[in-house]
Amino acid sequence: MNLFGADPIPLHTIQDVEQSIPNIILWAAPAMFLFVLIEYLIAYSQSRKYYEKKETIGSILVGLGNVTIGVLIKTLLLYVFIVIYNLIPWRMEFYWWTFVPCYIIFDFCSYWAHNVSHRLRFFWATHVAHHSGEHYNLTVSFRLSWVQYIKMIFFLPVAFIGFHPIIIFITNQIAVLFQFWVHTEYIRKMPRFIEYIFATPSNHRVHHGCQEKYINKNYGATFIIWDRIFKTYQPEEEQAVYGITHNIDHKHDPVHINFHEYADMIRDVRTATSLREKLFFIFGNPSSIARFKAERNAVHAKGAKKRKAREDSLRSPSS
Repeated sequence: MNLFGADPIPLHTIQDVEQSIPNIILWAAPAMFLFVLIEYLIAYSQSRKYYEKKETIGSILVGLGNVTIGVLIKTLLLYVFIVIYNLIPWRMEFYWWTFVPCYIIFDFCSYWAHNVSHRLRFFWATHVAHHSGEHYNLTVSFRLSWVQYIKMIFFLPVAFIGFHPIIIFITNQIAVLFQFWVHTEYIRKMPRFIEYIFATPSNHRVHHGCQEKYINKNYGATFIIWDRIFKTYQPEEEQAVYGITHNIDHKHDPVHINFHEYADMIRDVRTATSLREKLFFIFGNPSSIARFKAERNAVHAKGAKKRKAREDSLRSPSS
């Protein structure tokens, strides 16, 4: 059995290749919505505020939009991966067992895509939709940005290693499905060896927490071991507070959920006083940008207060 040296995939067969990719997420969708309903009913019966009407509507609409966009650009993405597959001489044959190494490498790339998405505003804008929910429940897994596909660049190494495009597409779907179950308050701590290796609800609640010690922690999608290796791991020590620094107003509006950060970015760039500042507002660390804006606003407020005091003194009658 030869692993490498597979024949190229003729581009004119792309439709046949696409049709041969199982639509695992579509198959799983009924079960996912069933679990959402069960979780909601349990929370309702226990009077737990795990769901909020407008936010839940927003999560579902964001998810439906993401799936629609994924369907529309699936052929384009497949084309890119087939072109890469055909370019390299070490193409792997289509063997099901190659899914295992593909998944591990894919998850490693996912860790870095996720890490960068929290550290560069340009990519944070493609991810903030997922974190803008103030309640933690299974529908949060639906909040995947409509523009997240630009992060495909982080997964190109998987293609250049030589995995078959169908294996890559299957891997991506299973990785997305894995993320579904970790978005819940009802599963607390798992057995220690599972918590040590895998992303779990406990580990991922930390990632969604906006407390200082929880920020920029636990990026692992399936394997939390990457966080342990790269020193970004944080255990769950207290109940997480969910949301972002400045929570959004239109919680049910999928367009606002997806693009409010871009609107803020454009406003910041317009107020920038130099090219360096403009680039900082686009590519800077979101936390650093927030601190910079807070300090700038404080300076402006102090200046305005001084000007008002000076104007008041000029208007007051002389003694």
